[in-house]
Amino acid sequence: MKRVLLIDDDKAVNFFNERVVVGHSEFEHVKTVQSGKDGLLFLDQVVSGEEVKPDIIFLDINMPAMNGWEFLDHYEQLNADFRSDIQVIILSSSSNPEHVKKSIVNYKVRDFINKPLSFNILDGVLKTVNDTSFRSQEINKLNFEV
Repeated sequence: MKRVLLIDDDKAVNFFNERVVVGHSEFEHVKTVQSGKDGLLFLDQVVSGEEVKPDIIFLDINMPAMNGWEFLDHYEQLNADFRSDIQVIILSSSSNPEHVKKSIVNYKVRDFINKPLSFNILDGVLKTVNDTSFRSQEINKLNFEV
């Protein structure tokens, strides 16, 4: 059973995505926050034992105050052991190929998918997070396309 942190500034999107995740049999806990800053504060609470550590972070890119890229800059500064078993997946309305490449190559994001979530997308996410060869395949594909 996977635990999820959803980071998106849109309350309606968070509500919808939370309902989808909660309704999927392989997911047990969902925390939603509305900014990158709130996401980092939540992770601080995880470190201090106040909250449960997520297995997957779904992260929007385009948010006010602290966007997804800024969140990732700060996230990368967290302890590597802490981050090692958390999979970050970009969940965005943008399908800009440069955003996809930047997220996977520069930030070691596990995947980049388009909003909204669905049961089929969550099934694909589970395959992705359990496939250890996925990242290297995606990086090779992106490097080849450059």
